[in-house]
Amino acid sequence: MDARFTAEQDEIRRTLRELLHKRCGSEELRAAVDTPAGHDPALWTALAEQLGLPGLALPEGYGGVGCSVTELALACEETGRALAPSPLLATAVLTAPLLLALGTDTQRADLLPRIASGALTAALAVPGPALATALGLTGHDPRGEWAGGGRAGGVQARQADGGWRLYGQVDQVLDGHSARLLVVAAHTGGFARSRVLLFLVRGDAAGLTRVRQTALDATRPQARLQLRDVEGELLGRGGDDVLPALARLGDTAAACLAAEAVGAAARVLERTVEYVGRREQFGRPIGSFQAVKHRLADVYVQVQAARSAAYYAAWATAQGERVGGLALAQALQALRGAAAEGIQSHGGTGFTWEHDVHLYFKHAAGDELLFGPVHRLRAHAADVAHVLEEAGR
Repeated sequence: MDARFTAEQDEIRRTLRELLHKRCGSEELRAAVDTPAGHDPALWTALAEQLGLPGLALPEGYGGVGCSVTELALACEETGRALAPSPLLATAVLTAPLLLALGTDTQRADLLPRIASGALTAALAVPGPALATALGLTGHDPRGEWAGGGRAGGVQARQADGGWRLYGQVDQVLDGHSARLLVVAAHTGGFARSRVLLFLVRGDAAGLTRVRQTALDATRPQARLQLRDVEGELLGRGGDDVLPALARLGDTAAACLAAEAVGAAARVLERTVEYVGRREQFGRPIGSFQAVKHRLADVYVQVQAARSAAYYAAWATAQGERVGGLALAQALQALRGAAAEGIQSHGGTGFTWEHDVHLYFKHAAGDELLFGPVHRLRAHAADVAHVLEEAGR
């Protein structure tokens, strides 16, 4: 393994950081999260047209850049630094890989070029509390009971008039209120022969109601979807096994989420170090006190270790090694620690709305609610690696 970044990878990071510095400062961020979409469409257009970000990891044959998960993770690290609200996670990380892996030739040719251009945004709709289980990050469910159990809850699908009709409700769908395409996980086949399939649903489909929810982390807008006799198109041909595809997606998504958390942790640490170098007590900067130095040094070590784990996880996805969940656990813990120390060091202003540090803490807490918590990510990683079994022998 060559741990050095290529010139192209360094250029992606540099260009994206410069663009976000100009277009996604504190005022722009706060204005974006208060819009109905929850993000700045003009910024998304710039990210798509200038950097090709939505298609970064899509094949060139579908209008993408043809890069690997590593480049996508590096891009997520930069968006994490700025806490940039955008459809990148929902569209490029969670949905596009499923379309590429499971879609028919016609579906790929129709959808992926539009996603790569930024014209089409997409969202993955699975029951919110079960997202981490569906992606195979905090548990293994071979029957797909997280999708509703086949009898109640979640979304049910049935065939009618040569097509599919969907019924049910899904909460906590990332960017579900604004995405133009939804990939909905639904049960079909009744209780005895229940199985989970994925369906394509247009954002303006008849019978679909979408309501944006108030979320702890405003930079991750979420929605509640209600489907009442909604037309859906089966993703793929129906014979594909959806659950292993979701598990593979989970490892890739975890690597990108880990990189994003590392970017956020590094930035909040930088801001804290800058602040303690200016704030004075007893006639000297508080950053000169040994206790403050030691606490921030511990955070620095955690962030650097989490960065190494995130980079390795992104590289390992191409090698078939599943370490994304463990990297995500380490990154989320580092972000939570960095944000907590940031609030502590900023004193009475750190937790106020007027200061940005609290946004990083909410980002860490929100991601743990969606994709964790940390102890479950680690416990499942240990189960997959048979750590406890080996230790007991």
